[in-house]
Amino acid sequence: MHYRETPQVSPQVTPQVSPQVRDLLNVFKGEESRTELQKSLGLVDRKNFRINYLNPAIEEGFVELTTPDKPKSSKQKYRLTEKGRKARQE
Repeated sequence: MHYRETPQVSPQVTPQVSPQVRDLLNVFKGEESRTELQKSLGLVDRKNFRINYLNPAIEEGFVELTTPDKPKSSKQKYRLTEKGRKARQE
């Protein structure tokens, strides 16, 4: 019995963006604090925001910290990367 090889499925060129991350990308106007972003999204739960919105956006390279050497700074702000700006337009 012969088995035919099935072609490998190539990964998608455009990354899949979760609805939460897409919502986050769409509220950016420039450099924003965590509080400003949460307020723009109408979210109160800081932990939920960090786990479902901010961390995935940072890990995927859509958002960057303005002060990366001090991630927990009270003055920390976030901004879109080039990848984040492109994903927002799609």
